[in-house]
Formats: sequence, C-alpha cells, structure tokens
Amino acid sequence: MNRLASGTLLALLAGVMLWPACSAADGKTPDAVAPVTAPIAIAAAPATERAIARFIHATGSLMAEDQADVAAETAGRVVATPIERGTAVSQGTELIRLSASETEAQAEEAEANAAQIAARLGLSSGSEFDASLMPEVQNARASFELAQNEFNRIKSLLDERVVSQSEFDQRRTQMEAARQHYEAAKNGAAQQYQALLGARARVVLAHNALADTVVRAPFNGLVAERLVSVGDYVTKGMKVAVVVRVNPLRVQLTVPEQFVSAVSIGAPVSFQVDAYPGREFTGKVRYLSPTLEANQRALIVEAVVLNPGNELKPGLFATARIEQPARSPGVVVPAAAVHTTGGTSRVYVVAGDHVEERIVTVGATVDAVVEVTNGLESGEQVATENVSQLFDGAKVS
Repeated sequence: MNRLASGTLLALLAGVMLWPACSAADGKTPDAVAPVTAPIAIAAAPATERAIARFIHATGSLMAEDQADVAAETAGRVVATPIERGTAVSQGTELIRLSASETEAQAEEAEANAAQIAARLGLSSGSEFDASLMPEVQNARASFELAQNEFNRIKSLLDERVVSQSEFDQRRTQMEAARQHYEAAKNGAAQQYQALLGARARVVLAHNALADTVVRAPFNGLVAERLVSVGDYVTKGMKVAVVVRVNPLRVQLTVPEQFVSAVSIGAPVSFQVDAYPGREFTGKVRYLSPTLEANQRALIVEAVVLNPGNELKPGLFATARIEQPARSPGVVVPAAAVHTTGGTSRVYVVAGDHVEERIVTVGATVDAVVEVTNGLESGEQVATENVSQLFDGAKVS
C-alpha cells in the first residue's frame, strides 16, 4: 500500500473514532428518540351560570345592647352589697343598700308637719278643702252678716230721721271692718291649705329619698362591675355599679366605602367568633351610621343577634358576612377546578385531548362552587381532578 492510501485510511479511522465521542458530548445518540409523555387522567365538569347570593365581608366587635353606669341618688354609707360581678339581675333587683336611719327620720318629720297643718285646717284623710267650712272663716262670716244686718236697720231708721248721721256712719264702719275680717279669714285658710300642699310634697320627697337608699338595676342583665363595698360612703351621683344587657347583643361592623350602597336595614348577617370555632351566629342589620369614619373611609353598621344562653360576650371579635339584597347570575365552577398559587387563580379548560390554562378572577365561594368573574364562559369544560399536575397544553384522558 502506498503512502497516500495509508494516510487516507488513517483519517477515515480517526473520524469514525471521534464521531461517537462528539455525539456523546452533545448528549445525543445516533438513534435517540424523543420521550412520549403519558396523558394525565382527569375528571371534567362544565362551568354553569346560576344566581349567586353575594356577601359583604366585614369585621367588628360584639357590644352590649345596653350598658348603664348605675349611680346613687342620695348620699349615705353602704350597708349591703348583695351582688357580685357576673350576677344576673332583673329590673328592680337590689344592687346596693345605703344606711336609711337619717332619711327615715326626715320622712317622719315631713309626715308630722303635714298632719299638723291638716289638723289645723280640720281636714281628715281623703277630704277635700273648702275654705267656707273652716271655723275661723265661719266666725268671720257670722260677724260680717251681723254687722251688715245692723247697718241695714240703721239705714232705714236714718231715712225716717230716727237716728243720727254719726250713728249711721259708725254702723257702716263696723260692717266694712267685719267684711275685711271675713276676707282675711278666707285668705288665711287658703294660705294654710297651700302650706299643707307644700308639706305633702316634702313627704313625697322624703319617701323618695328613703327609697333611693336602695340602688336597683335599671333593666334585666348582668352586673359587669361593682364599684363600692360595705362601709364606703357614697355621695349623690357617684357610680356604684355597671349593668349590661347581653340578650340581645349588638355586632358593630366596619363596612368598606365601596359597599355602602349595598347595605340596608334588615339585611341578614352571619358571623363567627374565635371562642366558638366552626359555629355560626346570625342576626339582622338594625342601624346604619349616617356618616363614614373619615380615618377609615368605612361605614359603621350594627346588627342585632339573639343571645339567650349568654354564650356570646361583649368585646368578642367577629368576622361577619352581610348578605346583599339582590341575587345576580354568575359563572361558577367546582371549587376543585380552581388552582391558586402566588395569589393567581387558574383553571384548565378541556380542549379535545389536551387542556388550556386560563388565568381567572374569582368571586364569591358558595357551598362547594366558586364564582369566576373573568376568564371563563358558561358551558366550557374544566378539569376537576389532578389539577395541580396540569400545565398549558398537557395531554389528558
């Protein structure tokens, strides 16, 4: 073999040896075949359109229906405190009792003064006042009538020239004096009767002061605080206890500005509290604030909820839903069809043997379905199984 032929053969052998190495470096083999992905098994359900009950989500706190800072109506020393914090009370239940010795004495004095004036006027219990029946008035009237008769007799004698003018003038003066005495007696009796009315009013005040030595509950509820103890001296107007009404309760909620027009009186409200996980309580909107809270741009809404067992307590934090008055149609899919990651929600629409990824906007969740407000049409089939394994264009079966 000549030298040229030998070189050509060596070059061919070297190329054959280098070709596998280069192929291996590229990660390919001469007979490599692209792998085939197996279809992902799914279940599918259609997106449907239905009327949806829409809710406004809000947070707030439970409040007592009524709260009264009960104060003493009179001054005195505390002699009894029959209630403690948490005691259930009815309207009129005794909360605090003050010493009544001084007020009892004042009431007895007022009664004695009234009885004295009534006896002076000759009035018995239940009788009505008549000034003409008073002894002083009757005596004055009798004197006046006597003087008047004497004057009339003297007047007739004067006409006949039997008596002198001076005697006539004397009788006339006596009659006028008797008349004025009679009028004064009637005025005196009326003044005494007014004094009797004043004395009776003081009797009423004294008995009210005596009743005020017992501080009573203003309504049915629970004692939230007792602020005095036996031996304390209280003054008029001093707060001695706090009573709250906890059935029903009020739920005070803060509603964002954009939902103000959707809230109405009587709207149903459901809420939950951390103290009773999984339990739902219901009520109705009773009050809407006439103005927005300027610092929050939110509306204050109050709902009333029954609390017959006193389970709910004022101050509990509540997470609530307020049902909007009108139901409107919306496109819904099973909750399992929506896959949310990183705040982005996706559904996978079945298109033949593969799926197409759709970025969607979700709305309300009702029972086991989710409203899709954007990105999906009613009637389209969406995957509801193995959704987390799907991707755009994935083969499915």
